[in-house]
Amino acid sequence: MIIDSHAHLVAPDSFYGLWTYLEAAGTYHGRMPSKATDEELLASARRQIALMDEVGTDIQLTSPRPFVLKHSARPGKIVHWWIEANNDAIATQVAAHPDRLRGVCALPQVAGEPIDTVFEELDRNLERGFVGVLLNPDPSEGAGTTPVMGDEYWYPLYERLVERDVPALLHPAACYGRESYSEHFITEESLAINSMIRAGVFRDFPDLKIVVPHGGGSVPYQLGRWVAHDRGILGAGNDDREAFADTLKRFWFDTCLYTQEALELLFAVVGADRVLFGTERPGSGGSLEDLKPVIEKIPALSDADRRSVFEGNARQVYTRLSS
Repeated sequence: MIIDSHAHLVAPDSFYGLWTYLEAAGTYHGRMPSKATDEELLASARRQIALMDEVGTDIQLTSPRPFVLKHSARPGKIVHWWIEANNDAIATQVAAHPDRLRGVCALPQVAGEPIDTVFEELDRNLERGFVGVLLNPDPSEGAGTTPVMGDEYWYPLYERLVERDVPALLHPAACYGRESYSEHFITEESLAINSMIRAGVFRDFPDLKIVVPHGGGSVPYQLGRWVAHDRGILGAGNDDREAFADTLKRFWFDTCLYTQEALELLFAVVGADRVLFGTERPGSGGSLEDLKPVIEKIPALSDADRRSVFEGNARQVYTRLSS
């Protein structure tokens, strides 16, 4: 079986029109329904499944498209409404195709709000069968005002995720600074890994499941720099700290990298036992999203490794897949 752990909502244009109304009206007209009908959403799901069939994918874990989630918008209430609508659209599609699609809900994070404001939406979606959450490390969307992921600001969420055995796909969203959203993805993923390792988050939450997409940002490919930094600055006088490279393997990663060379390096650095198959199909990769044959021809991987990457690791991380 092939489980693609990294996919995003496929929806009609009429669905995304809802944001235009929310942005224009704020809370003046209250919560407004999406103009997309269930049939339109289900037609989009059928197109998604056709794309899965083209490349031999059995199941996709689907979350809202991060760069349209508007975490930094005001008033914060419309961000909550918009993200809830995205999760509802996924729930409609999953209910129609439970054997092919499973939901990963977005959290209604709003820049400047306490992180515990997302708990109600987290619980609502777990109750209806979602298997994980989408976690944005920078809801300020490039403004530089969000605490880094090693900060105790995030600890109430980490505690809740561990308590309920919920994995988080750590996926940045939009950026209104000097980076494009794609560049921002890699920057924020790298910053998250480094800040969590420096702060000892996994010492405080050893059972926390964090999946870093896109091969872990830049960190596995700049490993020497961070190992040297860890030894030379953070390690001075602190011999009981776990080595950087060992703590790195407490994260999970996905294969949304698109080239064999990058994938080979990822497997060499973190091991096939920490990597989930993920393609973002349909996303920004075009024809490069067909990663199964690329992974199948990597000589360093055994048949057991490939089974773990294609299915086993996803089931280990997303334990609700079995329910």
